[in-house]
Amino acid sequence: MKPTLLVLAAGMGSRYGGLKQMDGLGPHGEAILDYSVTDAIRAGFGKVVFVIRHSFADDFKKTFNADRFHGQIDVRYVYQELDSLPEGFSVPEGREKPWGTNHAVLMAKDEIHEPFAIINADDFYGRDGFQKMGDYLRTLDGKQGHYCMVGYRLENTLSENGSVSRGVCETDSEGYLKSVTERTSIARENDGIYFTEGDTHQMLPPDTTVSMNLFGFTPDYFAKSEELFIDFLKTRGGEMKSEYYVPLAVTKMIESGYAKMRVLTTSAQWFGVTYKEDRPMVVAKFRELHEKGEY
Repeated sequence: MKPTLLVLAAGMGSRYGGLKQMDGLGPHGEAILDYSVTDAIRAGFGKVVFVIRHSFADDFKKTFNADRFHGQIDVRYVYQELDSLPEGFSVPEGREKPWGTNHAVLMAKDEIHEPFAIINADDFYGRDGFQKMGDYLRTLDGKQGHYCMVGYRLENTLSENGSVSRGVCETDSEGYLKSVTERTSIARENDGIYFTEGDTHQMLPPDTTVSMNLFGFTPDYFAKSEELFIDFLKTRGGEMKSEYYVPLAVTKMIESGYAKMRVLTTSAQWFGVTYKEDRPMVVAKFRELHEKGEY
């Protein structure tokens, strides 16, 4: 069994100022996606499914296709649009904001029938993260409700150009996830790392385990998370900016006793282009990785 990689690539990168999924950041014009898919192939993944939007589909498919990856992995595409909703639901008048990462994952339910990992298109996760994920997913074939995630050290995931959002993870004594708390404003300050939320300004240890949306699931996740998404639409679907994130769905499944999620830790350095000012740093890091012979 070869697991599948599901890439969330429908976002337009408003803070970055362009379609960062296709930005050539490597020394030969490689995008971050090129490194992610390469690492997935090395880790034994057999298929990659890109979640994109019709508005840029032609350009995206011309760039990221089977030929680009030398036929080493099966390439598929699915589409996330605002009106891609379960039967009986419609988009509230005036809403423009997407429904969130869990909605994006649901777009692939007809393309994926094996254990799979999800990633963000604009994040670099490192080879070790993909290897640990692939190895674990291969043990899950035929199982239900046995999920996993790769957890990163908070200090290895920050931007020097502004605050970031991170899912702060709490695990039990056996290494399984208890909950993910989304902290939407985390930044490095002179004496440490802090998150700010309303009147709260609190320090976080540098080795805090955080989620970077590198999750692993078995195919039953689609049906269960769609049930939860329908509940979300019933209660908050009329709002203009409400979103349903993967960590929220996972937390609900854990709390209900349906699922358990193993946290696979890595010391790998995450980096990405959250802000346009991050670009020179990312370019320099990729140059360094090429000079070391890793790519």
